[in-house]
Amino acid sequence: MTHESSGTRPPRILLRSAWQTVNIGDVAHTPGLLALLEKYLPEAEVQVWPSAVDNGVEAQIASRFPHVRVLKNTPENLLPAIAHNDFLLHGSGPKLMGARELAQWAEAGKPYGVYGITLQESDEETVRLLSGAEFAYFRDSVSLRRAREAGVSAPVVGLAPDSAFAIDLADDDAARAFLEANGLADGTYLCCLSRLRVSPYWDMYDRPMNEQDRRDHAYNEQMRERDHAPLRSAIEAVVRNTGLKVLLCPEDSSQMKIARENIYDRLPADVRDRVVWREDFWTLGEALSVHARSAGLFGNEMHSPIMAIGHGVPALVCRWKEQTSKGFMWHDIGLGDWLFDMDDPASVARIAPAVLSMAADPAAARTKAEGARERVHRMQADSMRVLADALGRCSSGLHL
Repeated sequence: MTHESSGTRPPRILLRSAWQTVNIGDVAHTPGLLALLEKYLPEAEVQVWPSAVDNGVEAQIASRFPHVRVLKNTPENLLPAIAHNDFLLHGSGPKLMGARELAQWAEAGKPYGVYGITLQESDEETVRLLSGAEFAYFRDSVSLRRAREAGVSAPVVGLAPDSAFAIDLADDDAARAFLEANGLADGTYLCCLSRLRVSPYWDMYDRPMNEQDRRDHAYNEQMRERDHAPLRSAIEAVVRNTGLKVLLCPEDSSQMKIARENIYDRLPADVRDRVVWREDFWTLGEALSVHARSAGLFGNEMHSPIMAIGHGVPALVCRWKEQTSKGFMWHDIGLGDWLFDMDDPASVARIAPAVLSMAADPAAARTKAEGARERVHRMQADSMRVLADALGRCSSGLHL
């Protein structure tokens, strides 16, 4: 029965998401969750309340989701958005990024839910907002444990993967052109991503460094060689022991320079001949299309591996203590032996052999990645049913 024939209207969801655009991982949260809503709640009307949709991101969302309205993030637009919509859904992110809007929404007495975040702070206000939600889903088990220990008491407190697993954007034409220009054929290369311990936002946003930036820069310099040597060793193992090439590619707009200085320029000449360095940033769609054609990913970023596993592509994650606990979701989806601790020498020693194993037996690696993807799909389906139930309590006629 349609909403029109039953005399009801579709439920209206306000999605609080889209945190920044200098990192394709942050971009991916929003279209990933929109894809889930389209799949499981196709009748819902969705509006997006963004923090940032510049650098062509708004056009990407409009092209893939033409029926979704992206609102202007201005104070005068928030009250009309609250009045229009039935339910606020807070999207994936490193913390409760939209806490201010969530608090204003809660004051209006309307229901809301939180989907796939990492919990870093458990202050009184954060716990209050999470407890007032219809559901509070965390994207890693470490965050879920923190939430329970902090006393988060929403009706449903559980685990749901980062929404970027569900992304289905693609730019196959751009990907094919790039791969052909660089002598990379489908399935014949691995993607490697590198970064610094602290993201150099002063470079990405082209702003003067403050005192904290200077401390962060000094720390990055201190850890630079320690964090990149294991990746170079893995690349050397792959190039010298398999027929695969390696593509150095970015997740944020600072990483082209980082990869050049810390990996490409420091490889032996015979290895460098089989390594491609991407020198410019790319759109999310092109990146995803290139990842999907690869034999796998490895490196010390998180969301490119998330998107890869979402498409059944093998992906290894190397993390360190300065990152949030998001990396532990690899344990939660059955990929614990593809997660490496860059602060543990024994774990670091396993990186190159694991990358080489992935490269040497692509069929086994794909099977493992597919198993993780299926686990993610089951968790997504369960969480979307909970969302549908919550919507059903504020808008009749919705079925899942």
